[in-house]
Amino acid sequence: QLELVESGGGSVQAGGSLRLSCTASTPLFSHICIGWARQAPGEERVMVAGISVGQAERYAASASGRFTISRDNTRNTVYLQMNNLKPEDTATYYCTAGNDFCLPQELLDATQYASWGQGTQVTVSS
Repeated sequence: QLELVESGGGSVQAGGSLRLSCTASTPLFSHICIGWARQAPGEERVMVAGISVGQAERYAASASGRFTISRDNTRNTVYLQMNNLKPEDTATYYCTAGNDFCLPQELLDATQYASWGQGTQVTVSS
């Protein structure tokens, strides 16, 4: 497994924005799929967004139109730009990386991912 370090969480009011960052400790970063998942208190962890080696993006319905995932292979970093945040977005957000490339249709399948970060808390108040 590789190490993933997230940053950028915090507390915002509804309608605000946050950008999460995640840096991976692997020279193979450009060859693997990367994603973001979240877990709210008392709920299961769910995939929010994923990005493939070829820059294909996939979003959960709850994130579509508000969140944008991107990757900078020169920095081994993936970002999650979150706009128009809602109280229901409150959760711990986890960065995750696959062992290989993922097909676009696999990007929201958590079984495609092998390594997980420690998580960063996002709290949205109404």
